[in-house]
Amino acid sequence: MQEKVSDQLLGTLVDGRYLVRSRLANGGMSTVYLATDERLARDVALKVLHPHLANDQNFLDRLQREARAAASLSHPHVVGVLDQGQDGHIAYIVMEYIKGHTLRDVLNEKAALPPRLAFALIDPVIEGLAAAHAAGLIHRDVKPENVLIADDGRIKVGDFGLARAVTATTSTGALIGTVAYLAPELVLGKAADARSDIYSTGIMLYEMLTGGQPYAGDVPIQVAYQHVNAAIAPPSRAVPGLAADVDELVQWCTAKDPEERPVDGSALLSELRHIRTTLTDAELDINPPAAKAATPERQDEAAATAVVAPFPAGHTEPLERIGRPTEIISSQRNPTTVLPPSVPSSGAAAFNIQLPQDRDPLDPSEAPPSKRDIKRMERQEEKDRARAAATPSRSLREGNPRRRAVIWTVVVIVLAILATAAGWFFGMGPGSPGTIPDTRNKTVAEAQQLLRTAGFQSEPKDVFDDDVTAGLAVGTEPASGQVVRKFQPVSLFVSKGPQLFPLAAMTGLTLDQAKDALNTAGMALGKVTEQYDDKVPSGTVISQSPPKDTAVRHGTPVALVVSKGPQPLPVPDVRGMTQQAAVKAIADAGFTAKIAPEPVYDKKVPAGAVVSQSPANGTLIRGEVVTLTLSKGPKMVHVPNFVGKQADAARKALESLGFEVRINNILGGFFGTVRDQNPVDSDAPEGSVVTLTVV
Repeated sequence: MQEKVSDQLLGTLVDGRYLVRSRLANGGMSTVYLATDERLARDVALKVLHPHLANDQNFLDRLQREARAAASLSHPHVVGVLDQGQDGHIAYIVMEYIKGHTLRDVLNEKAALPPRLAFALIDPVIEGLAAAHAAGLIHRDVKPENVLIADDGRIKVGDFGLARAVTATTSTGALIGTVAYLAPELVLGKAADARSDIYSTGIMLYEMLTGGQPYAGDVPIQVAYQHVNAAIAPPSRAVPGLAADVDELVQWCTAKDPEERPVDGSALLSELRHIRTTLTDAELDINPPAAKAATPERQDEAAATAVVAPFPAGHTEPLERIGRPTEIISSQRNPTTVLPPSVPSSGAAAFNIQLPQDRDPLDPSEAPPSKRDIKRMERQEEKDRARAAATPSRSLREGNPRRRAVIWTVVVIVLAILATAAGWFFGMGPGSPGTIPDTRNKTVAEAQQLLRTAGFQSEPKDVFDDDVTAGLAVGTEPASGQVVRKFQPVSLFVSKGPQLFPLAAMTGLTLDQAKDALNTAGMALGKVTEQYDDKVPSGTVISQSPPKDTAVRHGTPVALVVSKGPQPLPVPDVRGMTQQAAVKAIADAGFTAKIAPEPVYDKKVPAGAVVSQSPANGTLIRGEVVTLTLSKGPKMVHVPNFVGKQADAARKALESLGFEVRINNILGGFFGTVRDQNPVDSDAPEGSVVTLTVV
């Protein structure tokens, strides 16, 4: 059913602006199309949400806030969110179009990657996540399908904000995500933070290094269970020879306890780049063995995008086999499908690394502990010693009943005080719930006062925003209208105004090249004007407005003046003119006159005048040549003597020589004999008149 609806969008104009051209991908939440933004004349990726999401107004309100927060993040390794809206029953998100492929395509083709290539591919991903974490954004669905690799080599992370928005539409405690990459705390229904993205990144790095995912199962709930309860084996188990630092990096990212992971993307990025500089070339270029791919059935199930309800640790109740890629998974026997079926994506393939049967993949005794493991064990020993010191070594002394009564009285009083304090804390104190006020377009002082009045402490963070004036509040995280505990931190986003970018030079580019450059820079094509230019080739940009290096915001229209090439000029007709007059007329018209080497006879054009020209009419480009042929005048022909001959024969002979014959009859020309002739026995110009007197 969804396939039919999606096909109907092809060729339509969404929201009067986005022309849908072709379908790029289909998933559990949306279908992605290639579309053209007709207002700005650029290609975009149009993500159209499935109807069950588009009909949920609460979701649409949440999606608008999340899309706005994602749009405020401008980074070369994050796919830009350009627009979001609704056209009737169609809810959509407009994103930057990245022509290329995904990291999933790379893994499907190459399986395991050498550490050098894996680090080179994941470095920009972590850099993009670091920028998002610094801006207060969490991805929540990091996976190879969301890592886009452009044809020109650029690497970007996509789908910021969508997972969080969909989470708000599921049942209480449920989470959207790809189960193969879910952090344990998300499976257990706990809050997500930057360290949840780090866990998913660690799983992805494991898959890049080994060619397979660390966990596999017949149904997604089995994979989710392993995320919570099983330890991830070092990747060197699957790829012998991997450096210990690489194992340590993967296991640091995928620690079960978020406190044991890097605090955010920036911390992970620093460690990754440090390791790259310390490994030898041999360690970086180790050639991994070919990974054993999972069966197609498990590829569709274990790596499916699923809405997973949290379950307690230790829960092992099996579920029925799931036949759709996007489903609710709960502890009940019959899972409830909440998203419609979609075409399975080949990019969601999973891999299952089969270890030798005589090795326990979770047995840490097979590999020596790393430095970080040793530090963790030392910290755990310190905690155990502190806990032992706080625990009495023996019970209270038997004896005085009055003393025991006093002790119990004190205990009861202390418990009552604690209960009262807890009631105050969660009822009226910092732990009480409060509603985040609307701070948009308020000054920083006004916004902070509103938040303080509501019982919240805020931390201002500067962000770029195209709609809100610089210095005014854009919004908050959590967003306005949400009910949260007052001790929770609130981020107040303050506008830095629109982000400005220096405009590149379009001069000297062809019109198509200029369009591509504007599209790449996120600018719009303005008015295109054509004009003739004798020096600039046709189709080449002569000038632009605004000029190059002008600081403008994304989407600014740039007007272009494009050359039509040299202007064609009409060729004047100089036939019959003297040579001097003809050459001057040709030069005045902007051309070059050339005299033909051989003049010709002409009985009508006098000697020295122009008999013909090439071309004789039409247009030429300034400076081109017009060839002139000059006349030698009429040709001189000998006139024979026809006196005494018959007039008719004389006429024919003279006319064949090119003369005009005039007959003067005397006495009616009865005999038809030529009595006199003028001229006679002399040379005369061709075409001149010969008079015959006939009797």
